[in-house]
Amino acid sequence: MSTQKIRVRLNGVDREAEVEPRLLLVHLLRDVLSQTGTHLGCDTSHCGACTVLLDGHPIKYCTYFAVQADGKQITTVEGLAKGTNLHPLQEGFREEHGLQCGFCTPGMMMSALALLAENPDPSDEQIRRGISGNLCRCTGYQNIVKAIQYAAAKMQKGVAA
Repeated sequence: MSTQKIRVRLNGVDREAEVEPRLLLVHLLRDVLSQTGTHLGCDTSHCGACTVLLDGHPIKYCTYFAVQADGKQITTVEGLAKGTNLHPLQEGFREEHGLQCGFCTPGMMMSALALLAENPDPSDEQIRRGISGNLCRCTGYQNIVKAIQYAAAKMQKGVAA
C-alpha cells in the first residue's frame, strides 16, 4: 500500500511521519509518535476518551484519519503541563478530585480546554454541555465540573499554562 508523508505540530513540536492513507490518528499518535496519555475507549467516538485538540477544536481521534491532520496542530494531554508545572486543568482535577479511575480524564481535560478557550467563565450548565461528548463511568461528573471551575478561575487570574 502506498504511503504519504504528513507533517503535524504536536504539542508545539513539528513532527512528520510516513503513513498509509487508512491509518487512524489514534495509531499515529499512540504507536508512531508515542503519545499514549490520551486513551482509546470505544473505537466508535461515543465515549470521548480519545479526545484531542486539532487546531484548537476537540476531535475524537479514534475515527479520524492521520492524513486528515496533515499540516495541523494537535494538542494531547501530554502538551498541557509545562515541565513540572501542571496546567490549571490538571491541577483542578487533582485538587477537586475530578477523577477516579482516570480513564476518561485526558479526553475530558481536552474537551474542557477547548471549552475554556471559547468561554473562560462557563456556568455549571455550560461546562456540562461542553463535556457532554465525554463519558465518565466513575465520578458522577460533579467533581469534574468543580475541577473545570477551578481551572477557569485560575486561568482568569492569569495563571494559564
